[in-house]
Amino acid sequence: MQIVVRLDVMLALRKMRSRELAEHVGITEQNISLLKSGKVKGIRFETLARICEALDCQPGDLFEAVEDAGDQSAGSAR
Repeated sequence: MQIVVRLDVMLALRKMRSRELAEHVGITEQNISLLKSGKVKGIRFETLARICEALDCQPGDLFEAVEDAGDQSAGSAR
């Protein structure tokens, strides 16, 4: 299973630019870009809370768990 970042979708729905979000959250626009692309290994809860506050959303609106092609078999052991 992998986690897909949907930050770009929320930005579009809220008609907000990455630069505006970065200013509100207090991080660089480059870090917003890295987060949008899914190239980060983690995020601080404080940063996540600020992003959710700025976008008026819940953390679940920003992330989605997606099954990998190999994980789709019903009988796979974990």
